[in-house]
Amino acid sequence: MMLPLVLMMLCLGTERAVAEKRVALVIGNSKYEKTAPLSNPANDATLIAEMFNAVGFDNVELRRDLKVNDMRRALRDFIDKSRDADVAVVYYAGHGIEVDGVNYLVPVDAVLERDIDVYDEALTLDRVLVSVEPAKQLRLVILDACRDNPFARSMKRTMASRTIGRGLAKVEPASANTLIAFASKAGSTAADGDGKNSPFTAALVKYITKPGLDLRRAFGYVRDDVLKSTGNRQEPYVYGSLGGDDVPLVPAQPSAPTPRADADAGVRRAYELALQAGEREGWEAFLQAYPDGFYSNLARVQLRKIAAEEIRAAAAEKARLAELERARLAAQGAQQAEQIKAAEAVKRAEEARIAAEKATAAEREKAAAAEGARLAAQEKLVGSAEKRVAALNPSATADLSPAALISSLQQELRRVGCLSDATAGIWSSASERSLALFNKNAGTMFDPKAASVEALDAVKTKTGRVCPLTCGNGYRPEGDRCTRIACRSGYHLNEEGVCQKVAVNKPSSREEGEGSTARERPAARAVAAQASGTYKQCMGPLPGCYERAMSSSGAFRGNPEGARRWCTRAPTC
Repeated sequence: MMLPLVLMMLCLGTERAVAEKRVALVIGNSKYEKTAPLSNPANDATLIAEMFNAVGFDNVELRRDLKVNDMRRALRDFIDKSRDADVAVVYYAGHGIEVDGVNYLVPVDAVLERDIDVYDEALTLDRVLVSVEPAKQLRLVILDACRDNPFARSMKRTMASRTIGRGLAKVEPASANTLIAFASKAGSTAADGDGKNSPFTAALVKYITKPGLDLRRAFGYVRDDVLKSTGNRQEPYVYGSLGGDDVPLVPAQPSAPTPRADADAGVRRAYELALQAGEREGWEAFLQAYPDGFYSNLARVQLRKIAAEEIRAAAAEKARLAELERARLAAQGAQQAEQIKAAEAVKRAEEARIAAEKATAAEREKAAAAEGARLAAQEKLVGSAEKRVAALNPSATADLSPAALISSLQQELRRVGCLSDATAGIWSSASERSLALFNKNAGTMFDPKAASVEALDAVKTKTGRVCPLTCGNGYRPEGDRCTRIACRSGYHLNEEGVCQKVAVNKPSSREEGEGSTARERPAARAVAAQASGTYKQCMGPLPGCYERAMSSSGAFRGNPEGARRWCTRAPTC
């Protein structure tokens, strides 16, 4: 997953800034014949070679799993490539060993039964330095070779005084402008890594080929990354020295003069994407990438609005739950003290909800004002420059065919928020209305009956929304998008798009006293109504008939079925 991202980042603007020649030899030894193979060096070497190719090295030689003679030949041939190069780099991943203070790189066919075998079966670091020595400006050797070496444990000593070190030994390059980078400082070992690449190489590809970044700073960033990823167990180290000038492996790109209007184009696009998403995560990611500046302040305003919305939603939910609890206690006939306490809780929750609604409204107004200020400032900044560009290049749109002109104008009108019609290439009535709407909001006077080059050029000069956002029923505009209107519990959205309290028909006191048993027995209710002189709610085909005086029709006395028929015919039902 890392390589595509790395290559994408490196390919954005890595064109050669100066005509210097850069060459690299990349070696990865994984398949050792006399000891357990290493999983990552071959992968590491491939990744490094692809990185060098991506940043425009003139020659990158990738070699994997080399035997001793092949390694000698590769280093010998690389001398010829370094001879006319400005920058020469050798990268090695695999086993390395230190014997009597001398560092050796271990080929895959090494046996190393005795300590003196290193002279025949391995290559010294000095031999590697010779291969980069002809380079004119920079000589760089990178060794991801400080792994815990099994050869050192099994190797027989021919002399008791001969030392076999842990890791590699400290070095001091004799040539100027030479750097030697160890995956771990002298006398310590490095991790091969649990992933596809070692921690050291994974950090290298992130920093050392950043255009314009001095190598010393790049290796400093590599050190920090490796320490963090290994829990401070592995610390890369660089030996050698460079002069006072910055020495980047990839030169900085010359900055082409750009109009002032485009100075913040990247951050503006990122801001507009976050505004379109309208989510907390998007704004937090934007602020992490752009912590300071004009757009960062606007992003914080948007975050405060989202926070207020969250507080409002939480307060509304708390008020709803408090109301439910109060109703539950009342229905269960709880003690008066409990009901009073619940009513007070409802009151407090409702006050908190109202306060949250006001705070949310205030933050929305601030966000809308900030967005309006942004658009106005952006319009003022880029308007004059874009008009000058249009004046200098009037033929950019003059040669469009009629169909292409209509499609282009419709596309631009849709971009500035004036057109929602999906029809393209036909100047429809919706297109006429959208151009008229543009005229109204932009202060122009183009003929809406037909598409024109002048109208297209004018719409192109607008960098943000021109026509106000209109939303359908049940939605409200927020920034550059429509948001569904959510009503709190007990309210519903009416036809005007306003939250309105739901009307509840309260039962009469007599109905509450009768209870569910009386409602389930209509005949018994009719007898009770006869005794009291009234007849309660009918249960016939038209429910909803309420008390009727029995004196209005004495024929119903003692006759519930007749009462049902009367209620069925009653116009008030």
